[in-house]
Amino acid sequence: MNDFLNQFIEQLIATSFLEWVAVICALTYVILAIKESLWCWPAAFVSTSIYIFLFFDVNLYMESLLNIYYLSMAVYGWQQWHKRTDNKASVVINRWSLAFHLKAIGLTSIAVIITAFLLDKYTNQSLALADSFTTGFALLTTYMVTQKVLENWLYWLVINSVSIFIYVSKGFALTSILTVLYVILSVYGWIAWKKIHEQQSLSTT
Repeated sequence: MNDFLNQFIEQLIATSFLEWVAVICALTYVILAIKESLWCWPAAFVSTSIYIFLFFDVNLYMESLLNIYYLSMAVYGWQQWHKRTDNKASVVINRWSLAFHLKAIGLTSIAVIITAFLLDKYTNQSLALADSFTTGFALLTTYMVTQKVLENWLYWLVINSVSIFIYVSKGFALTSILTVLYVILSVYGWIAWKKIHEQQSLSTT
């Protein structure tokens, strides 16, 4: 246990300037997203731009590709939320049906298994299954954020929990701490958005 803690502290001390910037911007993104602030998306853009290169450098190719996707979704999210803030009545947190969630989870799971198999067999990808899992479901969940689907926070709770293991394994100590904060903020985000959703529902009845 002491060896693990010493190694973790050494990794934290050795954290690069770029990772510090990425972590600060990523944390800013989540906090602003909880507040439904349009400015969460520029913060996401900067963070993901940096993580594309950081993850590629340690053979986490799916994480690197995921951040390319995050980059495009930061632009899309800005457009979606900006469009909606022009019309106050259309700024709503919504929910998907259980049947829709099950279909989305099922299809994503199939894609994850196929991707993990191919990466493990044909590349030097590290942690193929875990990385494919977080990537596959993060693709789905990021889209949910752009559409303000309430359940996105529950998805992030699971995704971030698995991501902690990945980042610790690859020496991203600071990002690991950030992801622990993500887990906590996922719970807070769910509570905050659920309260807003309930208020919106009452105002329309």
